[in-house]
Amino acid sequence: MTIEAKYRTTATAVGGRDGRTYTQDGTFDLEVSTPKELGGTGGPGTNPEQLFAAGYSACFLSALKLVGSKRKIDIAADSSVSATVGIGPNGQGGFGLVVQLSASLPGVERTSAERLVAGAHQICPYSNAIRGNVDVHIVIA
Repeated sequence: MTIEAKYRTTATAVGGRDGRTYTQDGTFDLEVSTPKELGGTGGPGTNPEQLFAAGYSACFLSALKLVGSKRKIDIAADSSVSATVGIGPNGQGGFGLVVQLSASLPGVERTSAERLVAGAHQICPYSNAIRGNVDVHIVIA
């Protein structure tokens, strides 16, 4: 598959899970802390799983809006997607992720919501990037 990138961005991490991460353009500079559950101090910083959850939820909601517009289904302004990202041993000496996406689509009938979610899962770049590597469970809230 060939991708013609329409946008590129760069983020840099210093210090790994106990350091900081920032974007080249200066839009954010965040402290990173390892959660206690992963053997860290649980400091005040964010962590890679939170950043992934934020990016995936925003991207998936945008994909829902695109699919909705193509199918002439109104996606309300108060619609939302929450992503819960888990990390743990993968049984092969490394670590893996699991994701649950919860979509809230007020005013959209359940069958239509299910179709929208399925369509969004096919076009969302995050879904496409992790398909076959990360278990993703999608629920309609």
